[in-house]
Amino acid sequence: MKLPVLKVLGICGSLRKQSTNLSALKYMASQAPQLGMEFEIANLDDVPFFNADKENDKNAATLKLLEQMKEADAFVLATPEYNYSMAPALKNALDWGSRMSNNQGFKGKAASLVSAGGGMRGGRSQYHARQVAVFLDLYVLNKPEVFLSSFDGTFDNESKELTSEKAQGQLVQQLEALKELSLKLNPKEDIEEL
Repeated sequence: MKLPVLKVLGICGSLRKQSTNLSALKYMASQAPQLGMEFEIANLDDVPFFNADKENDKNAATLKLLEQMKEADAFVLATPEYNYSMAPALKNALDWGSRMSNNQGFKGKAASLVSAGGGMRGGRSQYHARQVAVFLDLYVLNKPEVFLSSFDGTFDNESKELTSEKAQGQLVQQLEALKELSLKLNPKEDIEEL
């Protein structure tokens, strides 16, 4: 017997191609299969700002995002800190998701937070994201917290790939803890091994 695969959706608040936050999510995605997790990263490039006047006329990118949210068992939210808060692309994605009937995208699901940046390493963005998660009925993992520096060699200066073994270990620990929390909140039935 083994547990079925846990589906995790990573949502990055930065839209930059060489975002260190996106790099952290990509590293987590590369490690997830070893932990019995399927990890997908949402693409927010073409998701427009939420506008209630256009809520019934969603584009393909928004429909895909909402479907990914419904199918996810858990979330990893990664964001730099913008003006003491989370990046607007992440907040916008959460706003779109909050509009699903019966909060089916988020209600009762686990989430973890990752941030990379300068100064406080995105810490204040995480605290604001936690406030939003309360309304969404997301259960945010308390520990381990992951705050990464974008400027101290944690990431390669050219490629922005995550190179720090310490940071890699922190992200794997967080994935393991996220899996544990998710299965406590929403246990899965055992399935037969083939």
